[in-house]
Amino acid sequence: MAGTRGSAAQAPEAAAPEGRTGAAGPRPNSAGLPAQTVEAPEGTRTVNGPGVSFTEPDIGAQFVRPLPDSPRPAIVALARHCTNRLLGKDQLLPYEYWSFAEAATDDEAEMLCHLKMRRPYTLDAAAKATHIPAVTLEPMLDRLSYTGLLEYNWENPTRTKQWVLPMLVPGSAEFLNMRMGQLAEHPVFAKFFEQASKGPLSRATPMVPPGGAGIGMHVIPVERAIEHENHSVSIEHIKHWLDKYDGKYAASACSCRMSRQVMGEGCGDDYNDWCIAVGDMADYVVETDRGRYVDRDEVYEILRRAEDNGFVHQITNIDGENKIFAICNCNVNVCYALRTSQLFNTPNLSRSAYVAHTDAKSCVACGRCVEVCPAGAVKLGQKLCDRRTHAVPGYPKQELPDEVKWGPEKWSPRYRDTNRIETYDTGTAPCKTACPAHVAVQGYLKLAAQGRYADALALIRRENPLPAVCGRICNRRCEDACTRGAVDRAVAIDEVKKFVAQTELDPATRHVPPQVRPKVEGDFTERVAIVGAGPAGLSCAYYLAEKGYHPVVFERSARPGGMLTYGIPGYKLEKDVVAAEVAVIEAMGAEFRYDVEVGRDVTLDELRAQGFKAFYLAIGCQGGRLAGVAGEEGPGVSAAVDFLRAVSMAQAGERGFEEAARRVGLTVAGDGRLSLDGPTVVVGGGNVAIDVARTAARLGSEPVSMWCLESPAEMPASEQECAEAAEDGATVHNGWGPAEVVRGEDGSVRGITLKCCTRVFDEDGRFSPTYDESDTTFVPAARVVLSIGQSIEWGGLLDGSAVELGRGRGAVADPVTFQTAEPDVFAGGDVYTGPKFAIDAIAAGHEAAVSIHRFVQGGTLTIGRNQRRYHKIDREKVEPGNYDEAGRNEPRVDHELERKLPFSEYVAAFTEQQVRAETARCLGCGASVVDENKCIGCGLCTTKCEFDAIHLFRERPECSRMVKSESKLSAIAPYALKREFKIRFKKK
Repeated sequence: MAGTRGSAAQAPEAAAPEGRTGAAGPRPNSAGLPAQTVEAPEGTRTVNGPGVSFTEPDIGAQFVRPLPDSPRPAIVALARHCTNRLLGKDQLLPYEYWSFAEAATDDEAEMLCHLKMRRPYTLDAAAKATHIPAVTLEPMLDRLSYTGLLEYNWENPTRTKQWVLPMLVPGSAEFLNMRMGQLAEHPVFAKFFEQASKGPLSRATPMVPPGGAGIGMHVIPVERAIEHENHSVSIEHIKHWLDKYDGKYAASACSCRMSRQVMGEGCGDDYNDWCIAVGDMADYVVETDRGRYVDRDEVYEILRRAEDNGFVHQITNIDGENKIFAICNCNVNVCYALRTSQLFNTPNLSRSAYVAHTDAKSCVACGRCVEVCPAGAVKLGQKLCDRRTHAVPGYPKQELPDEVKWGPEKWSPRYRDTNRIETYDTGTAPCKTACPAHVAVQGYLKLAAQGRYADALALIRRENPLPAVCGRICNRRCEDACTRGAVDRAVAIDEVKKFVAQTELDPATRHVPPQVRPKVEGDFTERVAIVGAGPAGLSCAYYLAEKGYHPVVFERSARPGGMLTYGIPGYKLEKDVVAAEVAVIEAMGAEFRYDVEVGRDVTLDELRAQGFKAFYLAIGCQGGRLAGVAGEEGPGVSAAVDFLRAVSMAQAGERGFEEAARRVGLTVAGDGRLSLDGPTVVVGGGNVAIDVARTAARLGSEPVSMWCLESPAEMPASEQECAEAAEDGATVHNGWGPAEVVRGEDGSVRGITLKCCTRVFDEDGRFSPTYDESDTTFVPAARVVLSIGQSIEWGGLLDGSAVELGRGRGAVADPVTFQTAEPDVFAGGDVYTGPKFAIDAIAAGHEAAVSIHRFVQGGTLTIGRNQRRYHKIDREKVEPGNYDEAGRNEPRVDHELERKLPFSEYVAAFTEQQVRAETARCLGCGASVVDENKCIGCGLCTTKCEFDAIHLFRERPECSRMVKSESKLSAIAPYALKREFKIRFKKK
């Protein structure tokens, strides 16, 4: 058979074996392949040209050349022969043509056209069908099997090897994408798979009956979600299929993950080992360098890890109920099989026979089921009744194509994003909504009420890796929003958190969370540097370590914590609490390097040269601001952060504390005792000013006074903070601003002159103070501490960097991903937002970890990301129902300990009795709500629920009907006819 030979994909004889799947294949970004991440326009409905994008972004188009003026006839014939579109079968599409052109020579293409699709051929039968001698034919068959246009098995009575020309999907388009080395060399294969798994279904999807009619893949529930189901059938159980193919398993690379990654939309998962080939397919993938053999225990470990990550189990669905060839573990952000139901809003294409339902009485709106649901079928709502209707609000249902016309206007091209919206518009529990980290408050209160303290701590840690810290110093926005606060007083949420987190302080009871890494074997090896060990940096390190990284945290100080250590006095937060939480992060795999200032001791470029792939800048606002008044320069005047830092360093005996203490007028005795002589004036009205005043008073300064611009109602400091300052002996004076620091002839501070502030904010609420310059007062002082703002000290960190600075010299970064103008540099926490609270920085660090993981794995930073858009219910419009009328519990205050050890914590944690009493006060506002029309019955939600509040029910047994692909038209036709009848004669 003569003919022009094209550029065929590498065959076994021409290529060194890649060994373990993808091991020798470079990642797309390191291979220099172009990539693009394009967001679909909001509300787009236009269908692009045939077989192009179908309202989704046209990713991978850069890999597809226009059709040549004179296409190779053999390749054109092969494309038509192998295309399994129901409509437009004779249309030659560029991505199909070029994929076949790169995968086969003309001789091979002509040979393949003599083989009928999905019919097995032994060597003799193939030689007879193709008229090619067996000695010539066999190497061709093996070469094409290695490339992926053919597969083989031994499924005949004599166990003779036989080759099969598969359909495109699942089949050859998929096999072409199962080795990264081959895919990197032929990226058009990625586009081929992406389109072949979508285009042929664009018009047929509404007509597909439950069970999928032999098209594609079929969701199979998590085994433990249905193991006690009395009505289940064998094919619905993973165990059934593992028993059927006992001993014949191979873990292979995920073609969807690799295809999407090459086209710039990777999800960040390691692509190796997620697909489990069974039976003869296991031999095929191993022998063609697509996988490795695994035993049953390894299969179960892969399945467990998949469930931990929220991946959906699916089985092939083209061979009827007696055969599958793979169990896949699919991430909806990249999976083409799940896309068939999600893009077209036609769940019949993939759903199992099961539907999830929640028990509202048991549900506590922790949100774990919502976060894991691949179909967006579960969202957070409320369980309290509306005052006006005396009923719980009704929730919308996804429209289905059963009885209505269906076209692009009904599709969800942005399903990967819209499925990740966590809350119904009517809202959910205000505590979770108000928390910047969206901690599952209602959930951990319930667990604590049940005495399940370890579980409660684990639930908190899902969103907050510093629970013991936040139990002491959080600004408690959850309590401000608490629905119970509309009845009497809010639940003492943070006191419960503090109690739950006490086990963190004892190494014997400290719990190190398990990894949830999207990778089957080993940890991620990419190196990530975190600059700054404050709450943002610690949070980022925690969540990267949880995913299987070993981040390195560079901290210029001698201890971790940032402002937690150097800016918050010990009577609020003892430093062993910070150390205990850092020890957990270290045990998870993070490395900490202290006394290293990036930009001085090592540069970003030097770290890049050492192999670091991404950087998170979380240096906070560690500098203070002066007032710009006469006399403030020199000894005796300091910024609040410098004052508090000096005290912390001196208390710890940290290297260099002597000079820091001298600058703020702190006396350190030989036995280590600290003291302040003479009066102290603190300028400012925020919580940091309160901390300075209380610290000065506890160090013996007398008198201590605070002077601030704001009126009592305008002060940033809380009423509780002001009351505590008064208890320590500090007085607060409102309506005054600094005019001049007065010094004596020797240069020492004698006092400060202040001027009357007549207005702090202008008519638009902007900070714009005005003064009566003639109304002044002089206050004697040995030192003045200015608490009027903080600044960012970049040093040499950004030298030579493209990172841009904005207002207040904060880093400019994307508000969702935190990526800066330097692509491998991310920024977050106070260095991005300006001074805020620890919980804000913790939330930012979590999101940065998500971005960094995706970045270093070559994925998209935005698509399919949990959007964290929570809405709260209006607590004034709901009925509290029956509730425990007990008053709020208060922690015990040990004033004797306070007098004895003024810098030790003197506010005790709750007792167990108080915890039980306080958690009983929770009204239980929120609940998860399932839209059964969207549910695909995967059962992942049941694996995340700690409250036995969500279960699967076998309500759609017809969805377990599996038919052969060859019978798809006979399966579709009756259903399509019945549907058309309903549409035409539906009552108006």
